[in-house]
Amino acid sequence: MTATATAAAAEAGVVHKPSLRRKLVPYWLLLPGILWLLVFFALPLVYQASTSVQTGSLEEGFKVTWHFPTYWDALTEYWPHFVRSMLYAGTATILCLLLGYPLAYLIAFKAGRWRNLILVLVIAPFFTSFLIRTLAWKTILADSGPVVETLNTIGFLDITNWLGMTDGSRVLATPLAVVTGLTYNFLPFMILPLYTSLERIDTRLHEAAGDLYARPSTAFRKVTFPLSMPGVVSGTMLTFIPASGDYINAELLGSTDTKMVGNVIQSQFLRVLDYPTAAALSFILMAVVLIVVTIYIRRAGTEDLV
Repeated sequence: MTATATAAAAEAGVVHKPSLRRKLVPYWLLLPGILWLLVFFALPLVYQASTSVQTGSLEEGFKVTWHFPTYWDALTEYWPHFVRSMLYAGTATILCLLLGYPLAYLIAFKAGRWRNLILVLVIAPFFTSFLIRTLAWKTILADSGPVVETLNTIGFLDITNWLGMTDGSRVLATPLAVVTGLTYNFLPFMILPLYTSLERIDTRLHEAAGDLYARPSTAFRKVTFPLSMPGVVSGTMLTFIPASGDYINAELLGSTDTKMVGNVIQSQFLRVLDYPTAAALSFILMAVVLIVVTIYIRRAGTEDLV
């Protein structure tokens, strides 16, 4: 129907309702995504929930007996690992923010023609596997390596020893090594949302702040940082959530005293073969992270996530 015919029909009071097929088009487009979530997220989650309330053994088989005390037993036995995971993930997230914000600011406002190159360098670690990147830190932080010798020379390890992050002149197999690995591996997840948020800020706002005689520090505090909060919230969530459940960094760079809850879950699933405890630990971790993230978002005061 042409525009003239449509106008004439409207004047005549004739309303053409969209056909049923046209109404169903959005739902058909959403169907693949919904099926993907059901098959690869919802169903495994339901299966793990049923596993967490089972009893038995691998030889005899597991049966659903609604044994909820498994949750309490898992929490009381492994609560230090939960605390350690939150501390390590929180520390790595703060370090990623402190390191990533200046770099994201540089890329957004100062990089000029070098912007694309710097962005490629930020995501370059993704070109190799997570495992290889983490193993590389074992060489970097070797006891006789230049990094540890330099840290000893400048007295940095004296401070970390006092904080309980290192042990003597060693960095490997200490909390510092685990936090360093987490920070390195998840830093791009902080930089990219920050850059996206900063890049969207209208530079004329900075000029307006200068016209009002605001110092650069005041303009940053009153204009730039508040407007970049969606990127800050997104980046911290993308860093904290996977870091809290990570086990590779603690496994390769840490020791038995630095194991995180992810290491316990991996061990319960693959070595001890105690599937109910492993599933219960997974759900407890998910609940703890969900509570922390919910409180954080409300405290941050923004829901406009990048």
